[in-house]
Amino acid sequence: MSICPKNKSSKGRRNQRRANWKMSLPTLVKCPKCGALMVPHRVCKACGTYNKKEIIVAE
Repeated sequence: MSICPKNKSSKGRRNQRRANWKMSLPTLVKCPKCGALMVPHRVCKACGTYNKKEIIVAE
């Protein structure tokens, strides 16, 4: 037995399924050391610090 819809789905009802597929913006916070925007709980790409400690040595 194959899958067959009993009734026709209208375009509006079909498109409602795709309405929640939108992407969301990532949450950004200011770095406490340099003030650049960064993703929380990650190393800052601008200054290389995390949790007030220098993780990546800036050259």
